[in-house]
Amino acid sequence: MFASNPIAALATIVPLEVIQGYVILMIVLVVGGTILDMILKKNAAYFFAKAKAAESSRTRILGPGDKIGAAVSTLAVEVATSADFCNWKRRISHLFTMYGFIIFLLATLALVFAYPTNEAPAIASQLWHLGAAMVVFGGFWFWFFIRVDVSAEGVPWNRVVQADLFVLSLLGTTTFGLIWSISLTMGAATFSMLPLALFIASATILFSTVYWSKLAHMFFKPAAAFNRRITVADGSRENLPEIGDLSDPELQKMYPDIPQYMGVNPPNMGLGMRRDTSKHY
Repeated sequence: MFASNPIAALATIVPLEVIQGYVILMIVLVVGGTILDMILKKNAAYFFAKAKAAESSRTRILGPGDKIGAAVSTLAVEVATSADFCNWKRRISHLFTMYGFIIFLLATLALVFAYPTNEAPAIASQLWHLGAAMVVFGGFWFWFFIRVDVSAEGVPWNRVVQADLFVLSLLGTTTFGLIWSISLTMGAATFSMLPLALFIASATILFSTVYWSKLAHMFFKPAAAFNRRITVADGSRENLPEIGDLSDPELQKMYPDIPQYMGVNPPNMGLGMRRDTSKHY
């Protein structure tokens, strides 16, 4: 079932040139939406302004090797393993969704531009289905059980706001894509037209609403993680004070409220609010 090429089936009713043109248009919309997001929301300007303001607080100048090392560490830790998520369930859900989305996108590009016929290698179609299934698993797990406003604030799972545009359109694209492919394999050609239409509609929303959704976070979040490593390495720490030993007399001179409220030898307060699951409702 999962070795069948859904793009080859689509090419029998829609000219291949139209399919390829649609994919190219979606790529242009993602690039354009991201650039528009950077210009109008001034995300890049914000990071550059913070970096400029922190220059006076630097304790060392980083060389090219330091920056390359920070970039590699960012890719290996924050990006590849989603290590910035402390909640293990959220982390696993994100990894399934992220890698599933990447596999699904790459397999789609391969099927559309390299193997748009039934002679495509089985692995290309299998990866397309695998990527979609991974997104469905991780995405619905997140939507129903892990979202902060649902798990910690008592908000109903079916409450939808603009911030949900990305995850819902992503889930719609992969879910309806799988249903469409399965219906084709089962010979339900007439029924398959409905999930096909919903698949195309969801994909169009996903890639054309970058400015209003959270799709661009896949570009901005690694940049923010890299900037955080740089500020720690050069000592600027985004102009935030370094957390030292609270019992240090010099630190207590700088912050006299420490001994006033916590004593001369403050106890280790532990993880604080991160010890327990938040339940604010």
